Amino acid sequence: MSLMFLLAIYFLLPIYFLIVAATKPQSDLASTFGLAFSHFDLFHNLHTLFSRDGGIYGRWAVNSVIYAVLGAAVGTFISALCGYALAKFPFRGREFLFSVILGGVLVPTTALALPLFLLFSKTGIVNTYFAVFLPSIVSPFGVYLARIFTAAAVPDELLESARLDGAGEFRTFFSVALRLMSPSLVTIFLFQFVAIWNNFFLPMVMLQKESLFPITLGLYEWNGQTARAPLLQESVITGSLVSILPVIVVFILLQRFWRTGLASGALK
Repeated sequence: MSLMFLLAIYFLLPIYFLIVAATKPQSDLASTFGLAFSHFDLFHNLHTLFSRDGGIYGRWAVNSVIYAVLGAAVGTFISALCGYALAKFPFRGREFLFSVILGGVLVPTTALALPLFLLFSKTGIVNTYFAVFLPSIVSPFGVYLARIFTAAAVPDELLESARLDGAGEFRTFFSVALRLMSPSLVTIFLFQFVAIWNNFFLPMVMLQKESLFPITLGLYEWNGQTARAPLLQESVITGSLVSILPVIVVFILLQRFWRTGLASGALK
């Protein structure tokens, strides 16, 4: 417990620093101790953040929500379909295909950025929402997790019973399997949401218009300008604090769905 307590402090310390720094005026950032509160100026910092450059930060926030929520939702649905098919339908080459998907888990996403840029430049969708959205809906890890969970949590007898009652394959999937798979789907959605929300390198390669930037790329651009515009430093810190709030909210809202053993007793 002592070790866990120390690790919790270690991981929460950067968040505490963001909270403290976001409440300070620009003049106190360098003149006061970093982990101690000074003059409370949070609301002024928030007003400056959302009004700077014509309110571009709000646009970045909307973009991040579009990329993360839609990308995670579509990616989770595709992973569920693929994982269910790999777990419950025997076909030639299934294990080889699954091995290829596992190989995709080992490929770092940064290594795919340049090939994706060359591919999207040929199709003319660079510098559009699709340049970030389309790669986000593909999750080899999500397919892997969906297959493992489906094989363990969705009994074959339950699917066979649904088929005997006249349900087709899609109705069986949506009415029976999908509900039993919900804990894994919540996990996949959370992993996808966090990965897309924190994604930086892919948008940096694909996007040039500021109006299409997610929060991560927008704050990076502001941070690169602090040398000639020091007042941006406070907006970068406050924007970083605001950017972690949606992730915390999503975890709080979805944790009650994070349950296992939903199929317990289903065969009885």
